[in-house]
Amino acid sequence: MFGRDRHPLIAGAGVTSLGTLVSRLLGLLRDVATAALLGMSGGGVMDAFVVAFRIPNLFRRLFGEGALAASYLPVLSARLEHDRTAAWQLASVAMTWLAVLLTALVVLGEALCALIWSIWGGLPGVGLLLGLTAVMLPYLLFVCLAAQLAATLHAARHFSTPALVPAVLNVCWLAGAWFVAPWFAPDRQAQAYVLGVAILVAGALQVAVQLPALRSRGFRYDYQWQASRADVAEIVRAMGPMIVGLAVTQVNTLADSLIAWGLAVPAAGPRQIAWLGGVEYPMRQGAAAAIYYGERLYQFPLGLIGLAVATAIFPLLSRHAARGDQRRLGADMTLGLRLVVLLAVPAGVGLMILAEPLARLLFERGRFTAHDAARAARMIATYASGVWAYCALPVLVRGFYARGDRMTPVRVGLAVVGVNLALNLLLIWPLAESGLALATSLTAGLQTVILGGRFSRRCPLGWRALGATAARTLVATGAMAAACYAGLALIGPDDAPATRLLRVFVPVALGGSVYLATHWLLRPEQRTILSGNSHDDGE
Repeated sequence: MFGRDRHPLIAGAGVTSLGTLVSRLLGLLRDVATAALLGMSGGGVMDAFVVAFRIPNLFRRLFGEGALAASYLPVLSARLEHDRTAAWQLASVAMTWLAVLLTALVVLGEALCALIWSIWGGLPGVGLLLGLTAVMLPYLLFVCLAAQLAATLHAARHFSTPALVPAVLNVCWLAGAWFVAPWFAPDRQAQAYVLGVAILVAGALQVAVQLPALRSRGFRYDYQWQASRADVAEIVRAMGPMIVGLAVTQVNTLADSLIAWGLAVPAAGPRQIAWLGGVEYPMRQGAAAAIYYGERLYQFPLGLIGLAVATAIFPLLSRHAARGDQRRLGADMTLGLRLVVLLAVPAGVGLMILAEPLARLLFERGRFTAHDAARAARMIATYASGVWAYCALPVLVRGFYARGDRMTPVRVGLAVVGVNLALNLLLIWPLAESGLALATSLTAGLQTVILGGRFSRRCPLGWRALGATAARTLVATGAMAAACYAGLALIGPDDAPATRLLRVFVPVALGGSVYLATHWLLRPEQRTILSGNSHDDGE
């Protein structure tokens, strides 16, 4: 079943998913530790930490895993096909200039933090937010360089080391939350600073661990600007549109956090917003933290499915596009989307059903109260409704870039940012922070539908095969949902620690088994996709 004829998309996605699974499991542990350490709403510390961390993390997705990797990888892949010396020269030049530009950006950001501090640092919560931002801002330098090293290894068809690199962040974060902050930091604010330093250390290690793997594949630093100038210019031209096209969801999420931080009731202050004519704040303190804890759960399937498939499919699509093979391009894109549907739809429904048991099992301890767990559960369930779209988007966007079309995702992305902002402001008053999550899910679905339709106009997809996969997946997901609810009813609502564990693992085991069994019975084609031996062209 797992023979030598495995499709390269499935093989690459499998390696990436395995590494991502390790990282996500460690990430869950780090969030459990962070929840117990900082809680959700106490003093607004977790809110400030979340917003401060999102700023370098956004640049990671824009310049690291996003625009730079997407524009750099096809050019480097082409060079590796014909001239490895020229390829390593290009990698050397790109790394050098990326380091210079990011260092300048960090210095500018630190100066801006200092300026804002001198003007508004005395306002409640602002000083803490700026201080944490200043500590974590240099992380963007290291993590973007680490992402470029990962893209270089992907172009050389080496996936295992880059797949494990994100785990470095989680290990360092865990060390800070478990062993340093509780014993050496006197209060929550100091503990948040300890976590910020741990993140900075992790960034440096993420760069260091990839260098031996790159060197073993023949890389030697060889800065030759003249030889690589044309390739660098091509990468830079591609980056601008890609920044918008790939980062729409991340920009939306950062906007959600800033809105949640700015429109939540302060710890000590009036409940009305003076500059809005006395209207009551739509959210309570802890709203930004609730978004963080909620999205951490939906990012689990996003990393295992959406980003893994997108990472593996991009080099394949780029090669098909370079050869002008539209049939193979459409076939592999169809296969990638079918794989997303098979895995992301049940993952999203499962998260919606198990939102409350998961929140209580993972987070409800230490300073994280039962009320905090209920808020997190609402966010998990709301974000989970868009998992199918979050997973499909990176695959679709990379399909456009492989074909050299950088503007379509930009235009769609800009429109979606506007829709998301409008929905945010419309939904936060009736739904509080859940309205922000619902707006993100709705706009991600809208973006997926538009991009899928436009891609198919230029490169035909196997809609019949995709529709059949979706129909069978919905049937199997319905059976899975019934099994999950049966598992929850079987265990009951007792609050003992063992019961909390069973209320997650019994429904997951029952639901997963029923889902796989249903697919196994519905159609043999599904078995070939799930086993990894499919060469189906989707037509």
